[in-house]
Amino acid sequence: MCCWRVSAGTGPDRGGRRGQRQLLTRCPAGTGPEVVAFRLSGGGPAAAAGRRSVLREASVQGLRTEPGPGPAARVAVFGGRWLAVLAVRRGGAGAGPLLAACGGGAARELRARVWEARWAAGGRLALALGGGTVALYEWWGGGRWLRQASCGGAGALRCAVLAGMSWGRLALAAGTAMGNVVVWRAAAAAAPHRQLCGHRGAVLALCYAASRGLLASASEDRSVRLWAVGELGGGDGAGTCLLVCYGHGARVAAVVLRGPLPVSAGEDGACLEWGGGGTVRRARRGHRGALRALALRPAGGRVATGGDDGGVRLWQPRREATAAVPAVAALGARERPRAVLLVGPQRVLVLDEAGGLAAFEVAQGCWTPVLHPAASGPRAVLAAAPLHGWDETLCAVAGGDGRLLLFALSRPGAATELTLFEGAVHGLSWAPRPGLPPDTAAALLASGPDGEMLWLDVTHRPGQAPWVRLMGRYLLPPCKQRWHTCAAFLPQEGLLVCGDRRGSLLLFLCSSSSGWAAESTSIVNGGTDPVVEDSSNELEPSCFLHKEALPLESPLTVLFGLHGKTGVTSVSIHKGYIYSTGRDGVYRQLRLQNQQLEVLQKHRPCKGLQWIEELHFTSDGDLLVLGFHADNFVVWSSRTGENMHCIPCGGGHRSWSYCSSPSAEVFTFIKSGDVMLYHREAEPCEQQVLLESLHGREITCVRRLGAVQVPGRATVNVFVTSSEDTTTCVLVLSENSQAAVPLARLSDHISSVRTLAFAKGPGDEGLGDEGLSALLFSAGGRAQIECYRLLCTGDTAAQSAVACQVMHVASHRLDKHWEKKKNRHKLVKMDPETRYMSLSVVPGTSTKQLPTPWKFLAAACSDGSVRIFGLLEAARKLVLVAESFHHQRCVLKVEAFLHTGAGGERRHLLCSAATDGSIAFWDITGPIMDAADALHRAEGEMQPLALEAPLLTVTAHSCGVNSLHIRETPEGRYLVASGSDDGSIHVCLLEVALGRAEGTAGTCLRVLERVCRPCAHAAHVTGIRVLRPDLLLSASVDQRLTLWNRCPGELVPLSTTFFHVPDLAELDCWEVQEAGGELRYYCVLCGQGLEMLCGTACSKPPPQEAPH
Repeated sequence: MCCWRVSAGTGPDRGGRRGQRQLLTRCPAGTGPEVVAFRLSGGGPAAAAGRRSVLREASVQGLRTEPGPGPAARVAVFGGRWLAVLAVRRGGAGAGPLLAACGGGAARELRARVWEARWAAGGRLALALGGGTVALYEWWGGGRWLRQASCGGAGALRCAVLAGMSWGRLALAAGTAMGNVVVWRAAAAAAPHRQLCGHRGAVLALCYAASRGLLASASEDRSVRLWAVGELGGGDGAGTCLLVCYGHGARVAAVVLRGPLPVSAGEDGACLEWGGGGTVRRARRGHRGALRALALRPAGGRVATGGDDGGVRLWQPRREATAAVPAVAALGARERPRAVLLVGPQRVLVLDEAGGLAAFEVAQGCWTPVLHPAASGPRAVLAAAPLHGWDETLCAVAGGDGRLLLFALSRPGAATELTLFEGAVHGLSWAPRPGLPPDTAAALLASGPDGEMLWLDVTHRPGQAPWVRLMGRYLLPPCKQRWHTCAAFLPQEGLLVCGDRRGSLLLFLCSSSSGWAAESTSIVNGGTDPVVEDSSNELEPSCFLHKEALPLESPLTVLFGLHGKTGVTSVSIHKGYIYSTGRDGVYRQLRLQNQQLEVLQKHRPCKGLQWIEELHFTSDGDLLVLGFHADNFVVWSSRTGENMHCIPCGGGHRSWSYCSSPSAEVFTFIKSGDVMLYHREAEPCEQQVLLESLHGREITCVRRLGAVQVPGRATVNVFVTSSEDTTTCVLVLSENSQAAVPLARLSDHISSVRTLAFAKGPGDEGLGDEGLSALLFSAGGRAQIECYRLLCTGDTAAQSAVACQVMHVASHRLDKHWEKKKNRHKLVKMDPETRYMSLSVVPGTSTKQLPTPWKFLAAACSDGSVRIFGLLEAARKLVLVAESFHHQRCVLKVEAFLHTGAGGERRHLLCSAATDGSIAFWDITGPIMDAADALHRAEGEMQPLALEAPLLTVTAHSCGVNSLHIRETPEGRYLVASGSDDGSIHVCLLEVALGRAEGTAGTCLRVLERVCRPCAHAAHVTGIRVLRPDLLLSASVDQRLTLWNRCPGELVPLSTTFFHVPDLAELDCWEVQEAGGELRYYCVLCGQGLEMLCGTACSKPPPQEAPH
């Protein structure tokens, strides 16, 4: 199988050294032979990346740039026993750097593992090799060893660093598995020159600064040590330990020196800058997994990090003057505050308990009275809407007696006063409305007693009191706390979405009636005094007397308690979708379908963020989540995965306000009877994402959804991956760009996600040539299954060229199912540690056979059972319908297939494989039909049926079956291929015979042929596919992909290809008919990374050599 490869995904990323103008990294997978170079432009986004596959059968472990100026930088690339030299040049306009091979082109395989490389005099390379060997190597031409020496007493090395430009001054420092750092001179390497002791675990990384005579070491004991060693190869003595740094929560994998102090990266995902006393001066977090690579550019102080998530990030230095978090200052409010509100970054409005309103000017540091307490009275509420940016502000203050006061902040004396209700105003909020000029008008919503909500349009008139029009009346659903908390108008829909204090989301129809207008006069006629001294002046006619002319509208849709009992905190509209947040720690994405609100997906941004208040969509595509983590206010960046701000404030139960502007970040809140202010000048984004993160841990499964044709772009393949990090990722992988770009991340699982399955039956073929549509099932730990509807379409404006819409359909957990059972005390409680090991959608279940459009799903379970689930998408129900404990041990794989007889009879068959090496075949036609009837009669509820005994059981292997695939032959028979823990492959040919009897009794399976290949691989066979009746593809943990020819009675290997993904978990295959008629096979593999291969296959075995 002649293959080229595209590598992308997650995995250990141990490379990374800065060139002069480019940033060189490993391939996105972190597991392959590829080098990626980015051209950086100041603090802006990185230019397009240049890529080149450099090493053959090894992953890149290090990059070392030759010092010195020049139009091209030479970079030594090494990994395993392989070494290559690249020339990196700046590309053309809009293009990435150009990478070309030097010195003969191909990578060279050396005699031992390369631990370290250093550029020496004359452009040669000094190498530290496995076994403690130091060598001087001339890499051009055919390659020549100039000098070499074996270091005595080296022991087991874990890392190395070289110093010196010539052989006489060359020195090697190596970290050992015993926790010591041993130093040799190359010219006298028979015995160690010095030894540094102190670590209690293996030394994993070293960094030497020759100009300062400092050596930094990082260890698996979670510490970083700084040593004064002087010239590494000169002098005597053990060296002095200057600093011991503890702060990482896991092993420290990389360390560099920034001036006299270390910067380290660890498996806890943190990059730490250390201070002079061994304390953490700055912590940088954002990666989804462990960090493996660290690079520093001393000139600019920029730090690059790479890790297990396959991502690469560039961190800009911060000025020391602003590095410290500014203190929160008390403003000294004159009265006890009730509510605070920021009007731009330089002004704070404070409403006191008596109803008075005052403003604090941040720049001047002084208070200014705005309203006298008599104007609004006690128990008042406050809301403000900006006009012309923050040049003008409309303010609304409503009191406990039902009065509403509206005024422009620049002229509070010219106000409009209305009486809205006979009781207190409970809720008050502004919302921009389509059709109103945003610079002069806004809509105001006010909630009063008995759930009544009024919609007012307010227009600002310079120098006069605001003009008000009553537009609508709405009735909130009955509940204890019956008032609205937030609202948003849908553009071009004539609809209003609002959230209430009960946590419900409501949809109202906006009436087009003109309503009642209030031609208002000021409270103080013609007055300009900012303090209202007499609230008993002429008032407008009561709004209460006129609102009865408008009908009281009920909601079109009520999603009751969507965000729990603590309330909806915000509603926003972005790119046609509705987003709601709540104090339940999640935000939800919704869409409008036939004037009904439909929840597409819920998102939990990060662990521990239990209270979300708002969402801010930035112009550069980031989503900022504002909320409370414990008693801190945080601003969480969804793109970088880190807290941009973290302010101790005591929690969100107090009144607070946040404002972000190009000049400053401001946060104010009430604490201990005073107003507190956090103010910091805005800074450029510290973190720059060069390569997107995918998963922080091992990828457990990958499935190809299909290909999307985008006009003007190459064909883009869409995949879904699952991981041990509890997430599922929808991503695109392009053959041209050779990069993986995430489209959507699903985080509904509470434990690891192990397996995936697609349903693409009738009606699910998708959007034709325009896109893809399918049902996605994901399952894993804690016996949890989630189901989503995926819609992928081409989008030329997006970076990935594909837009993905995800809608959550249903979920199921066995522990919740058990709790709903009757007489459950008589049953054995299910094991909460049960895991779903494999999923398979039962094909061919159509509406013609079943009374309702149910889809069925088979699951292999770790508790020894095979379970069948039914999904009714319209009702969003996923129900357990049948199960069997026939295997009585962990079931590893299931595969469902459909058999159609000569007369058109259909049989739904299921194949299951367990840890004892047995493969069972079931006829599940009867249980599926019975379950569909029961579900139809019981409206989606039923007790699980018991599956009958399997039709046939085949002992295929001596231990667990890790891979399974079934393919129908042109003759109507079935090839069943399986791979095992012992490295063997088993293939059997089945024939299905249907008798005249109904149900299972009429189905008979017969094994026509069995072929077994012991020791086909040197490790577990975790992936196998039948490409065609005479062709099989298998993949193993031994990182070999083997193509087999199925001959009568044997399997003959055709070719073997090495792939770079360690700990292979799963593979998926598909075929593509090329324009010239050639059939090409594609394969995607996952494990500690993601890799895609492509090639053609011939069915002729290679010629055998004649025996000697």
